[in-house]
Amino acid sequence: MRYVISGAAGFIGSHLCERLIAEGHDVVCVDNLITGHRENVEHLLHNPRFEFIEHDICKPFDLPGQVHRVLHLASLASPVDYLNHPIETLDSGSIGTKHMLELALRRNARFLLTSTSECYGDPLEHPQSETYWGNVNPVGIRSCYDESKRYAEALTMAYHRKHAMKTSIARIFNTYGPRMALNDGRVVPAFIDQALRGRNLSVFGDGSQTRSFCYVSDLVDGLLRLLESGEPSPVNLGNPREMTILEFANIIRERFGNTVSISFHPLPIDDPKLRQPDIDKARRILRWEPKVPLEEGLGITIDFFRDKIEGGSSASVDARARVMNRPDQVQPAL
Repeated sequence: MRYVISGAAGFIGSHLCERLIAEGHDVVCVDNLITGHRENVEHLLHNPRFEFIEHDICKPFDLPGQVHRVLHLASLASPVDYLNHPIETLDSGSIGTKHMLELALRRNARFLLTSTSECYGDPLEHPQSETYWGNVNPVGIRSCYDESKRYAEALTMAYHRKHAMKTSIARIFNTYGPRMALNDGRVVPAFIDQALRGRNLSVFGDGSQTRSFCYVSDLVDGLLRLLESGEPSPVNLGNPREMTILEFANIIRERFGNTVSISFHPLPIDDPKLRQPDIDKARRILRWEPKVPLEEGLGITIDFFRDKIEGGSSASVDARARVMNRPDQVQPAL
């Protein structure tokens, strides 16, 4: 089949491209490179089944030939990025989503939207299930991201209902792995970067806020299962193993032989206090749940960032291949 993926030069998108190319599909990568990086897909550029198009999907978009699947990943997902580009963030969730939906509609293609656990805001329900409507500040500092995704979900459901389109919505919880940006403001790359440089780990508030971390290959598997499932309403994709940020900081410290300390800083505005997915729906409908243990995924991610900082590459590539080729993951070598 032929897949069109917006935001495909980003963190999750590039792993998705690899998986699909390894399975023998054709992939069109569409990215304006505002936060994506060509180097994430550079190793695919000479593959005849891969095509890279530098384009802003907030502008009209079409391409020749058949299209079987459209996946809309384009978004400024990290706090650093969406706070620096709030209008572009809102545009990608509204105008960009409409353009990708229109492409899927014209070609009678299945459509998948990558939404976010941020749709639940600072939740009053814990863990968060898909039936929970959320507790979002619509005019807060994070609203450009939260509301762009909530609107994108509403627009996707409108196309599904009006045009009988085959659409899917993934609410993604914290995902980590190789190719995250070191400076994107999320806790996994931030802690690893600080530890590799021998700096204190920056914990905001008292560290009692919780997160749940899913390795990227697990997420990619969930996205593709969801795309083919025929389930139109949102589905949580994430790891239900919850921990406090302070607990996670101590895990990182232990990985580095307790050679770094922890420093505490004021809690950011509207930072969610709790984050844990209820994945019963994914288990039931998709027969999906995460497989890669945090300890294993962290090792691969640390190797990747160490090589990135030191200028090497071989160790992280080998390590990623070992986990991505696990039989229970059905993942390609990188």
